[in-house]
Parts: sequence; structure tokens; C-alpha cells
Amino acid sequence: MAETSVIHISEDNWQSVVIESDIPVLVDFWAEWCGPCRAIAPVLDQVSGTMAGKVKIVKVNIDKSPQIAAQFGIRSIPTLLVIKGGQVQEQMVGAMNKTDLEAKLQAYV
Repeated sequence: MAETSVIHISEDNWQSVVIESDIPVLVDFWAEWCGPCRAIAPVLDQVSGTMAGKVKIVKVNIDKSPQIAAQFGIRSIPTLLVIKGGQVQEQMVGAMNKTDLEAKLQAYV
């Protein structure tokens, strides 16, 4: 299994890691108490390995960084945003499998 490269994000590094990224970024809005969020975590780890260098995968804990979640109107978790060039390209709500997620991300690489 490939080593995971999922990055945990806060307000401190949001701009530099996500908005200024030169490759597409998949942002996972999650919380420790969220069952579906825990279920999708291994999928994100796998995708971060298979798509390393093509897509950056980051996690935002909505309890620790509520300002970021509010900025994007996150009302349900897990919510995944694809951000490219500093702009939201797609929003996905709920858990999904590795094959479907990789297929969606291919459109942005």
C-alpha cells in the first residue's frame, strides 16, 4: 500500500496549501465524531497514494477550523471540495468509494 500524504489543514496554512496550490486539491471537511467521515478516511489515504503528485488531499476538521467550513457553507459532513486555481470546481457530499472518487478527480488533473 502506498504511503498516505493527506495533510491536515487549519486557518494558518489554508491559503498556502490549498488556495495557492499548483495542482488540484481535494478538501475533506470532517469531524472526529462523524461515522461516515471515519469510513471515508481509508479511501482518502489510498487515493492520496495513487494520485500523489497529481492531486493534493487535505482534511479540515470542522470543529477545529469552523471559519473555513463556514466560508464554504458546509452544512453536512463528509463534504469533499475539489479546488483548482483557488476556485471550487466541484462539491461532493457523503462517502464514496475509491474508484468513483478517482474517476471524479481525473477530470481535474
